Amino acid sequence: MSETNEQTGRKPFIVAGADGTDASIHALKWAVGQARMTGAKLIVIAAWEVPWTIMVSPTSRDEDYAQHAKALLDRSVEEGLADAGDLEVEVRMVEWRPTLALVEAAEGAQMLVLGSHRYGAVEGAHLGSVASYCAHHAPCPVLIHRHS
Repeated sequence: MSETNEQTGRKPFIVAGADGTDASIHALKWAVGQARMTGAKLIVIAAWEVPWTIMVSPTSRDEDYAQHAKALLDRSVEEGLADAGDLEVEVRMVEWRPTLALVEAAEGAQMLVLGSHRYGAVEGAHLGSVASYCAHHAPCPVLIHRHS
């Protein structure tokens, strides 16, 4: 098991993004194994924001977006953490731009784990926007998990 960091006084931790997709669920399962192997705490981040086009609309339904985000998080937790057992896990749902929420949560982390959605015109030509942003701005190593 990993010990508490002498400088920060905190247990080492891994951050994983969760958005309810199969890609993020597989990445979360990988993060569970990595956290168990290293003795780290696992912090799961589900971030969402109301699209700006909806925010300016008088019929904006923030509650609908929050409920949808919660349903996606519940799916991620149920499936992705099924084998977590006694692993120390913290789950956070954040109303904020996912890129910024993940990068901020990764401050001091051993690594940030994200799923690969394989979006893009050319397979493998680029990362998705969240993964790309995190790979360039995260304060720790970023692992993009690609499930085959």
